[in-house]
This record gives sequence, C-alpha cells and structure tokens, in this order.
Amino acid sequence: MVDDALAHVYEPADGHGLRHDPFNAIVGPRPIGWISSISEGGGVNLAPYSFFNGFNYFPPIIGFASIGWKDTVANVAATKEFCWNLATKALAEPMNLTCAPAPPQIDEFAVAGLTHAPSRLVRPPRVLESPVNFECRLTQLIQLEGPAGTRLDTWLVLGEVVAVHIDKRLIKDGVYQTAEAHPILRAGRMGDYVEVRPDAMFEMRRPGWPV
Repeated sequence: MVDDALAHVYEPADGHGLRHDPFNAIVGPRPIGWISSISEGGGVNLAPYSFFNGFNYFPPIIGFASIGWKDTVANVAATKEFCWNLATKALAEPMNLTCAPAPPQIDEFAVAGLTHAPSRLVRPPRVLESPVNFECRLTQLIQLEGPAGTRLDTWLVLGEVVAVHIDKRLIKDGVYQTAEAHPILRAGRMGDYVEVRPDAMFEMRRPGWPV
C-alpha cells in the first residue's frame, strides 16, 4: 500500500492533473474489440473498441463499450448481430486504420486492405486475415448511467457468441495457444499497445483445481 503522502491522489470529477488521463492505462492492457457489423441496407463497418472483454462462459458472452452512438452501435441495434475479430501484431497497422473516422458508406475493410470472410450464422462478415473470429447475436444494449441515474453518452453492447472460427495452427494437443497468435492489447495513453508473446506467459493453477 502506498501512503497518500507518496501517492498522486485525485477525484476524477475534478480532473487528474496529469498530461494524460491514467485511467485507461491503469485498467490495462485490455483486449481489443475489433468489431465488424452491417447495416440494414448492407453497408459493412469495421472498428476497434478498447473497452472490450468476455463476461460469461456458457453461453459465451462478450461485450464492448462505445463512447458515443457510432456506426457500429447503430448497425448492431438494427440487425442484432456482429462479429469480433482477434487483433494481432501482424494486423496492428490495418486495425489502426479502421479506427479512422469515416462516413457510414465507407467500408473499413477496403480502407485497411482486409478481406470479407462470410459468416455461418450472422450477416456481418469476418476479417479473413484474423486468426480468430466470433460470430455474435445481440443480447443486451445498455446505455450507461452515473450514480444519480444521469444517462451517459456511452453504450455497452453485449452479445452471445454463436459460432467460433480458430486457425488450426493455434491449437496444440486440443489446447488453444494464446500467445502463438501474438494478440495485441490496448495499454492507454495516446497510442500504447502490448503484444502477448510466448516468452511473456507463465502459469499459476488456482487452489483446488485438478492437475
């Protein structure tokens, strides 16, 4: 524990007093929600979200938060479907290109030089170049609120994973090898990322778990 005399202490409502807000660097690194969606009219969208994670095992549920009602949220609200695509070190630059602001009629797949891959159960395409994709159906779309019930301009999108695609090269002896995909994670500031590599992995078994 750090004594307050040696700590930088602040209340977020009053500002942090630093060059960059430390919140999203402290709560990190975080998986990237690289979300592909489609509008009712068939327009395709691809965008990364840095507030993303998994929330349930069975059924598997993932979620991402969008600050502002963006094209992705509008598409998911209309069609009730989306795909998640694993962002890897090899795909870092194309992923970064898809976060540029663009009107709804622009297909970010084309902007980033990526390929549409057909999904099995949902309409939005997957990123063919990504080694792992989840096809998802919307379960909840929630507008976040403050303690007093004040509605925020932030939307939490939760979806059930109904189909999974994994490059077979990432599965060894029936076990998915997380680090072999070299996933990248968001680490705050203006553009910090972390790559998960095999040499960064270590194992700890939970007490009581079978060997």
